[in-house]
Amino acid sequence: MSYDVVVIGGGPCGATAANDLARAGCDVAFLDRAGRIKPCGGAIPPRLIEDFSIPAGQLVAHIQTARMISPTQRAVDIPIENGFVGMVDREHFDEFLRVRAVENGAVRLIGTYLRLERDADGTHVIYRDKATGAEMRLATRLVIGADGARSVVAKTEVPGGDKIPYVIAYHEIIKAPAASNSYDPGRCDVIYDGKISPDFYGWVFPHGEHCSVGMGTGIDGIDLKQATADLRASAGLTGCETIRREGAPIPLRPMDRWDNGRDVVLAGDAAGVVAPSSGEGIYYAMVGGRVAATAAQATLATGRASKLKLARKLFMKEHGTVFKVLRSMQDAYYKSDERRERFVSLCHDVDVQKLTFEAYMNKKLVSARPLAHIKIGFKNVRHLMGFVPPEYV
Repeated sequence: MSYDVVVIGGGPCGATAANDLARAGCDVAFLDRAGRIKPCGGAIPPRLIEDFSIPAGQLVAHIQTARMISPTQRAVDIPIENGFVGMVDREHFDEFLRVRAVENGAVRLIGTYLRLERDADGTHVIYRDKATGAEMRLATRLVIGADGARSVVAKTEVPGGDKIPYVIAYHEIIKAPAASNSYDPGRCDVIYDGKISPDFYGWVFPHGEHCSVGMGTGIDGIDLKQATADLRASAGLTGCETIRREGAPIPLRPMDRWDNGRDVVLAGDAAGVVAPSSGEGIYYAMVGGRVAATAAQATLATGRASKLKLARKLFMKEHGTVFKVLRSMQDAYYKSDERRERFVSLCHDVDVQKLTFEAYMNKKLVSARPLAHIKIGFKNVRHLMGFVPPEYV
């Protein structure tokens, strides 16, 4: 078999790349490891729904409020004005994206990627077929590595691909309890507490009939399952039936280089594009798949491997500043419980609330309100310098 492009990975990133390439008329195959569900809170913004034509039926919940919870258990509710956060179940959402790619002409292969081989005839993807266990060989002009945070393609094909920093995320999908004072099916809870996660956060995200409860950390030795059990206990969710448990690494910084200058370009988690501070990944994974597909098309059309650099260039042009701001927030506020307490205090501010969710839903910094940005910057400095008491409301 011979293809214009072979995509390694069948998550939202890989499926999006395969779908875009198929719709553009390319001969494309994507290699999927069937049965794997990535741990994920499942939140997607309105811009993703619009940009990637996601049908309403894929949303299992519409979130109207975000609750930030401090180490002292102080809660700040932030209403999501003029919109909502959609929630998806990755088990069904990812499959929907894969099926759509196939319907548009992509070839779906089930198996495990092993390596690339190159000879006088070109580049070949070697994988182990799930059904037969046999090694299979695919000829291709280009490869898109969308195989996750511990990407084999990145490690073996792109300089720096073996040095991506990450946190380990773990969650449990549970049967959702009835609505109560402590659980609201229209509210996401984000827990900034060093006892749950000393360097990231915990979450309780409703998924309709189910709920995702989990946490992340980049510190070795943390018992993720015990931390999640403690989180469930504090949220009153201990007695809820557990449907499944999942864990995986989540990258924290975009790689400096996404291609090998020849026949490989990375995308999504494999390129390190999960948002700092928030850990949001689905939207950025799908954008990563799209820009990788764009770069692949340009390379195929011109025969110039230098066009593979378009993937990173396009992504960072639109989202690089947001990533820098989020990284500075994480570095400033996730260091200690005292800092986390101040961060939740800052969330009381109406300007912070409005600009945060305007930026989240639209996926860009809001420039139309410069005075609000100045006010937030001033308040941010006062909190970090300790001029505002942590109990500030």
